[in-house]
Amino acid sequence: MTQPPNPLANSSANSSGNSAQANPAPVHPVQGTTVQSNSAPVSPSPEAPSLATQVQKWERCNRRANRYYQQGKYKEYLELCLRNLELSRQMQDRSREGQTLNSLGLAYLCCGQFHTALDFFEQALTFAREAGNEQAEAALLSNRAATYSRLGQLSRAMTDFEQALVMLRKNQDISGEVSTLHDMALLYTRLGEPKRALILHHQILYRRRSLGDYSGEAATMSGIGYALNTLGQTKEALEIFQEARAIQKACRNYAGEAITLNNIASIYCSMGQPQQALLFYQQVLLARQALGDRSGEATTLHNIGYTYNALNNTKEALAAYNHALILYRELGDFPGEITTLLNVAQLYAATQRRAWARRVHRKAEALVRQLDHPTLVDQVKQVADRL
Repeated sequence: MTQPPNPLANSSANSSGNSAQANPAPVHPVQGTTVQSNSAPVSPSPEAPSLATQVQKWERCNRRANRYYQQGKYKEYLELCLRNLELSRQMQDRSREGQTLNSLGLAYLCCGQFHTALDFFEQALTFAREAGNEQAEAALLSNRAATYSRLGQLSRAMTDFEQALVMLRKNQDISGEVSTLHDMALLYTRLGEPKRALILHHQILYRRRSLGDYSGEAATMSGIGYALNTLGQTKEALEIFQEARAIQKACRNYAGEAITLNNIASIYCSMGQPQQALLFYQQVLLARQALGDRSGEATTLHNIGYTYNALNNTKEALAAYNHALILYRELGDFPGEITTLLNVAQLYAATQRRAWARRVHRKAEALVRQLDHPTLVDQVKQVADRL
């Protein structure tokens, strides 16, 4: 199963294959809104730290958190963001509180807790609109769109992306515009328009390079590989994934490198080299478990299940699929769960357990009705025709 960029990695699955991940563009950080605290200055007591000391502490914590984010260490990033939320509320600093709410949304999004992420983005949007900060609002709309995409609400995601893009261009936010265009290109691939996605990705790649944005360049290259793989151009996809991985290693982007290594493994599986794919997937699984990336772990377990099935080891395939299903359900990741259910149904059908296959397929049908995801709807119908 190939995965699109995860703001940063969206899990996108192909029911007839393994999952590839596109490296997401960095999801937008939001600069503090300009809402000021309404409370009058309070003289610090001897026991209480001064406001200046608290601000310095918040800034140090924020810098450390951003370093963890860039390295893909999302558990550590989340812990520091929670600490900063408490600090900003103690200071009654609505500007920093709004910024931290967005950061928490990103942290939960990267940890695969999509509904929680959505809640924090909604809170941060309220702060940005209250302050009349259109640039922050645009970044938050883009982040909310990325979350809707992970939840399988693709039309809502595209609407938010388009609205954000208008605001970003109005405010001449080049970096934000490029990141949003990148995420829109990934969404086009998931909507079954990979050729349109490729045209946009190549435009973005030129702009990333002109900005000297190496991490973003690697993310866009991974998006190109994702689209090429969707078009069946596996050799070209493999080459560009390998280029992206080299940049990610140089930038110490551990989460991005894990996504790209997952995609390289997926290519080897597609090329009829499942044993080689399995070796890569085991490396990715260890890396994702170490990073606390439960969404990525679920995708990799799904891919391991698919690879074992290709090796005719149905026992190990089912074990990996079932482990992936547990994680997808805990995360509320319906697209990932549906994809895995479809592959389990096909496995049962291939081993003459058609009653079980139909039972599992009915679960996928019930879930897909809750989504706005045309590609998955088509996949559910295609599998039904084969059962």
